[in-house]
Amino acid sequence: MSNIGLIIEERSRDIGDFLVGRLIPFRKKRMIGPFIFIDHMGPTELGPARYMDVNQHPHLGLSTLTFMLEGEIMHEDSMGTQQRIKPGSVNWMTAGKGVTHTERTPKDMRNGTLFTAHGYQIWVALPKELEDMEPQFHHIDGADLPKWKDDSAEFKLVAGKGYDKESPVPVHSDLFMVEIKNEESYSLNVNGKLKGEIGICIVEGSIEACGEVVEKGNILVSKVEDTCNILLRPNTHLLLFGGEPFPEERHIYWNFVSSSKHKIEAAKEAWRSKTFPMMETDDTYVPLPE
Repeated sequence: MSNIGLIIEERSRDIGDFLVGRLIPFRKKRMIGPFIFIDHMGPTELGPARYMDVNQHPHLGLSTLTFMLEGEIMHEDSMGTQQRIKPGSVNWMTAGKGVTHTERTPKDMRNGTLFTAHGYQIWVALPKELEDMEPQFHHIDGADLPKWKDDSAEFKLVAGKGYDKESPVPVHSDLFMVEIKNEESYSLNVNGKLKGEIGICIVEGSIEACGEVVEKGNILVSKVEDTCNILLRPNTHLLLFGGEPFPEERHIYWNFVSSSKHKIEAAKEAWRSKTFPMMETDDTYVPLPE
């Protein structure tokens, strides 16, 4: 293990239209605060023969946070939601006791033009007492997220609380997600600014921490109280995320997250039998993985 904490490198996997860099869960670190799953989507070029089409699939016991850096996605779900997401905005879907959704390239973008799709799909586990809550969906425009500058660095509070600010994303636990971009070298001090465990995801560029250089495509995991000052090299792009960990273990199977293995088994059977909440306007169906 590095002397600056646990460094997690992306492990690539092909899911068809996208090469996904799996960041967590990781065998040495299953969660960072309440964050239990992060997929790095792209960057990939889409166009005439290749679009994003993620068919109807279920979620349980978690909230999904979709954050696009480039490209756009149309979200539809079993609650009747239809919401397009653009770069810088947030789609926040709380599955609770069960929800189904699709994610596709919008119809008006299927016009033969090439474009880049790049973003993050993030799962946040729900507190035990809220795992069976009614599903909800919220869209927050990028213009409504707190933003500020410090020297050459630009900050955006995507979700949760941090730096004495609060995002309008309606989260259900103590967490944070912060986007940072800088043009010149910048010394980042997170002590006292963020509460709980912290993950530093390097989207572009590189950082120097405790005498070591960490390049893009990695996550650096530490505790706030143990984190030394971090130097962002010029033109670096970071996502900071984490928060207070839950006291109970979380189990994860496919798209289901719960403190109870029994609830996951019940969700699997409901999806097999198609008694899970389904989208009436979409007859696609992603089967349970073997």
